[in-house]
Amino acid sequence: MREWIRENAGRIGVLAILAALFLSPVVALRWMTSVPGKSWEGPLPPLNAVERDLAGRLRGHVTAIASKPHNVGHATGYAAAVGYIEQRLAASGYAVTRQAFDEGLAVNLEAVIEPRSADAPTLVVGAHYDSARGAPGANDNGSGTAALLELARLLADLRGKADVRIRLAFFANEEPPFFKTDRMGSLVYARALAAKGQKPDAMFSLETLGFYDDAPGSQHYPFPLGALYPDTGNFVAFVGTVSSRPLVRKAVGGFREVAQFPSVGGTAPGFVEGIDWSDHWSFGEIGVPALMITDTAPFRYPHYHKLTDTPDKLDYDRLARVTLGIERLIRRWR
Repeated sequence: MREWIRENAGRIGVLAILAALFLSPVVALRWMTSVPGKSWEGPLPPLNAVERDLAGRLRGHVTAIASKPHNVGHATGYAAAVGYIEQRLAASGYAVTRQAFDEGLAVNLEAVIEPRSADAPTLVVGAHYDSARGAPGANDNGSGTAALLELARLLADLRGKADVRIRLAFFANEEPPFFKTDRMGSLVYARALAAKGQKPDAMFSLETLGFYDDAPGSQHYPFPLGALYPDTGNFVAFVGTVSSRPLVRKAVGGFREVAQFPSVGGTAPGFVEGIDWSDHWSFGEIGVPALMITDTAPFRYPHYHKLTDTPDKLDYDRLARVTLGIERLIRRWR
């Protein structure tokens, strides 16, 4: 055997190099997409009274905010969305901070749940409320905005008691032509926090959360992720760039401990299509670990950025389940 190895050492070396080149991308992909815990499988439990009530509240928010286009190009609808969000936050007992920018055409809104200790870490939970072009924006992102409004209501009892400072942020100008520019609302907000020495420790972006489909083949992915995840679009996804891998793993594991709902999670480089397509990108720009919680938007939703993205297209029962799962995750966050 030793003689054979000596005689074929060169060939063995070439084969070893080829094996490493083949296996390294596979190993790297598995490392990036591995998350702890086990996703919920099988039928969902019957809705309870709290979930049914929440589903109705979520429907009301989406209908109020996203029945017509609301963005810089549709100023009346934009202003109405701002007014509605402020009204609902005030009804939950919050003092709302406005951050106007882009010559006053756009406004970020913030409500803060202060912790029991002033030196507690900070978690930003945010959602953009503007719609794309002429779309009503029910799922993108009326669903995320509605979920954030309900998280504000559900978590209000944590004021002065939480283990983390929770900044609830509603962002303007996420959609093109502002995305990844200095006029993007979440980037304006993130930079302002950093400038004040208040850089958060982590950020969750709630992005297109309201559409689910139990049909096989209803879910799609950018290459090469399709080989690793289910082809049925009935789950919620926790997504981030590779630099946020520890945060993604912590969030997915925590969600699976408290939520009876299918979930997937993982990270990938920012050049992979869709990985940084939300406000978590802005926090990565200031060095903050950040992730997106999403139904995967265009990889599942047939009405993405279309005139047909209307409130009747959403599954409010499942949106309620996801919202409550996020609420429980935040309550346990340390």
